[in-house]
Amino acid sequence: MVSKLPDQFVRVRKRFKKFASALDELGIATKESGPIDEKTSHLIQLAASAAIRSEGSVHSHTRRALAAGAKIEEIYHAIILLTSTIGFPTVSAALSWADDIIKGKRAKK
Repeated sequence: MVSKLPDQFVRVRKRFKKFASALDELGIATKESGPIDEKTSHLIQLAASAAIRSEGSVHSHTRRALAAGAKIEEIYHAIILLTSTIGFPTVSAALSWADDIIKGKRAKK
């Protein structure tokens, strides 16, 4: 699944190439450091993204989790599990951000 990267992300990568390369290497190292599979990793990162109210990261990890084989129900479950921790308003916002990707994906089928 190929998607357009956010403009700000692209600008930061072009402007700070060494920094971007270090981030790439950090991502690889963290994924290789343990037994958690790619799908579960993205569901965890999706939950963290929701917790910090990062719309762009929720979009990114929703996309990546789907690409790694997550079902739509797993995306929603990863978010609603956070309700007692981060509160309903934040969960509701994160669900709407996930829907941006999920509904866009459904429309392309």
